[in-house]
Amino acid sequence: MSLSSYRIHRIYIAATMHYGLGSDDPEELAYYNKIRKEMDDMKKEPVKKGIPLNYDTHKVMDK
Repeated sequence: MSLSSYRIHRIYIAATMHYGLGSDDPEELAYYNKIRKEMDDMKKEPVKKGIPLNYDTHKVMDK
């Protein structure tokens, strides 16, 4: 059985707020774990801040 959009939303909120799911449904648990894994992966990636400088841009703009 496919998850309803309401249930997907509830699982997403629970995962992002670090709440427990409170369900033993394997489909819901799989979606919850997928969201949690994606969030953990995002935390591991470095955040690039600032403006990347490319010193060759003035050559391109002169053409």
